[in-house]
Amino acid sequence: MEFIATKIDGVYILEPKVFGDDRGYFLESYNQAQFNACIGETTFVQDNESKSCKGVLRGLHFQKPPFAQAKLVRCLQGEVLDVAVDLRKSSPTYKQHVAVLLSGENKRQLFIPRGFAHGFLVLSDSAVFAYKVDNRYAPDHDSGIIWNDPEIAIDWPMQEQNLTLSGKDQNLKPLSQTENPFD
Repeated sequence: MEFIATKIDGVYILEPKVFGDDRGYFLESYNQAQFNACIGETTFVQDNESKSCKGVLRGLHFQKPPFAQAKLVRCLQGEVLDVAVDLRKSSPTYKQHVAVLLSGENKRQLFIPRGFAHGFLVLSDSAVFAYKVDNRYAPDHDSGIIWNDPEIAIDWPMQEQNLTLSGKDQNLKPLSQTENPFD
């Protein structure tokens, strides 16, 4: 597994070694010892999976402390644009984001530490998306920022009229109007 640093400290692209032949392929998707050596000790407590249609945009979500979550995400089938936004006020990359194409084809993963908002847009007809989290879901600590916050300026590769958002995600506010607990 190769761990590729991004422009934002703490966010990594994980690229597995894929061994393929005429039968199919094999890859190691997670190795705790390698992960801890490259990124730091993290204990994942829950695995989640979603399936979404083309144009579904989920996010930008985060949980407030003490239930903040680090995530290791990947797209098992299809293709998504995955985005992590730095919400750490003391970070030199505060309000900046990383956008990475994750797909069943490239088998890449993205590690997003605590202190980030996360979201993704489905680019293929459908996508199966999986993620590991290091803290349990706590609905009372659930939060997020609106997907098209001009201050964040994510270049989503799809026109707004082609997007499908949940009611919750449609009602999120810009970061300037959202409680941000990440000092």
